[in-house]
Amino acid sequence: MSYADDLFIKMCTDIMENGYSTEGEKVRPKWEDGSFAYTIKQFGVVNRYDLSKEFPALTLRKTYVKSAVDELLWIWQKKSNNIHDLKSHVWDEWADEKGSIGKAYGYQMGVKHVYKEGRMDQVDRVIYDLKNNPYSRRIITNLYVHEDLHAMNLYPCAYSVTFNVTKKPEADRLTLNAILNQRSQDILAANNWNVVQYAVLVYMLAQVCDMEPGELVHVIADAHIYDRHIDIVKELITRPTYPAPKFLLNPEIKDFYQFTTDDIVIEDYQSGPQIKNIPIAV
Repeated sequence: MSYADDLFIKMCTDIMENGYSTEGEKVRPKWEDGSFAYTIKQFGVVNRYDLSKEFPALTLRKTYVKSAVDELLWIWQKKSNNIHDLKSHVWDEWADEKGSIGKAYGYQMGVKHVYKEGRMDQVDRVIYDLKNNPYSRRIITNLYVHEDLHAMNLYPCAYSVTFNVTKKPEADRLTLNAILNQRSQDILAANNWNVVQYAVLVYMLAQVCDMEPGELVHVIADAHIYDRHIDIVKELITRPTYPAPKFLLNPEIKDFYQFTTDDIVIEDYQSGPQIKNIPIAV
């Protein structure tokens, strides 16, 4: 069993056994048939993954790592808000007729601001500070910009990352850690997808900044399982598990903007069968 599997099973069990139901309450999401999508939820779930020990991909079912990273690079590298720049279809529900999701996600990452007597966007500022001010406590990105929320087709779920650098005794290189803050998460559809994305981001930024990957801390304000997902989750967490896969990143890449999904290699990834046609509330 991978650590990610163990953590996921315990989290889902806790939500289903000790969580709070929203059934009958005023909720925004609806199913495709128009009925309200209720959840069982827990507040303030905090999960920690030590990336120096294990790549946190579930083996209960396969997470498509390259597809997840393609979406991450769409936001962090391309700084795009158009689904035509994305290979997967995870954002199709929220795009307009031109493919735009509004002033959300990648759009916000690309907005420039004054910093160090020049202008930088959020990604370039993170890389600059990691290289030049690694012990700064101000290395933060934020997508939840209130003045632009009205122009976003979906408010950002994973909205903020805080980077923090430490140094292990006797280590030659610094260690890069990160906290991913998420206001809301559909545990079945998106939990490991987001974990894998931001784990890879830590690996990538650590490599280009000559650091070692450390911890990824995932903070979820509203961790929920939808009513139509409960039976699926119950079956999922009883499946056999396998050791965590090995993660390899092309060591030749030293510029964050040169990474592609081809620079990622996942080895020895055993997993249970995929779950198809998961209903998604919108």
